[in-house]
Amino acid sequence: MGDMQTQTDYPRGLDFEQVWAALMENREQQKETDRQLKETDRQLKETDRLLKETIAENNRRFGDMDNRFGDVVESLLSPTLIDRFIDLGVVFQTASTNFKVKDHKNKIYFEIDVFLQNGDTAMLVEIKTNLSISYINEHIKRLEKMRAFADLHNDKRSFLGAVAGVVVPLKVKNYALENGLYLIESAGENLNITPPHNKPKVW
Repeated sequence: MGDMQTQTDYPRGLDFEQVWAALMENREQQKETDRQLKETDRQLKETDRLLKETIAENNRRFGDMDNRFGDVVESLLSPTLIDRFIDLGVVFQTASTNFKVKDHKNKIYFEIDVFLQNGDTAMLVEIKTNLSISYINEHIKRLEKMRAFADLHNDKRSFLGAVAGVVVPLKVKNYALENGLYLIESAGENLNITPPHNKPKVW
């Protein structure tokens, strides 16, 4: 048998020092990679925090703007609504804004943007800058509460519903009309009122 090999063979003729140096360099590169990953993670978390703060601030600002604009819209709509409905043959004598119902005994609470009334019929009008399907669904629930409140107080009037908006997408418009609501749209200084597709729903 020949002499036993006592020195490790390294690939491609590399000696121990070269392999060690390569391992040390790789170790340093790994440390730098870990450092960069930690820094990237920190930056992502900071970006996420700033983004959430920005979204929250924008929601607050636009929410305030929407509320203020809604107040302006209500002040413009309520004096002319009666005239516009008379043109459609729907007659109301009075219009009031921000009509509140607080029935603590029966736990019925809601607010009406514009409340149109005559002797036999009343209409609840909900006004939004950007009208959406979810707002329409909320208004339908409001009309149901109005009916329940009226029944508890021997109020035999019929209640109609209407929704008004400055921005009304087509699918939202159709949804309102299909659910028996009048649709009121702002057109400059004028108002356009579209009756429901079928008969107005009565609550």
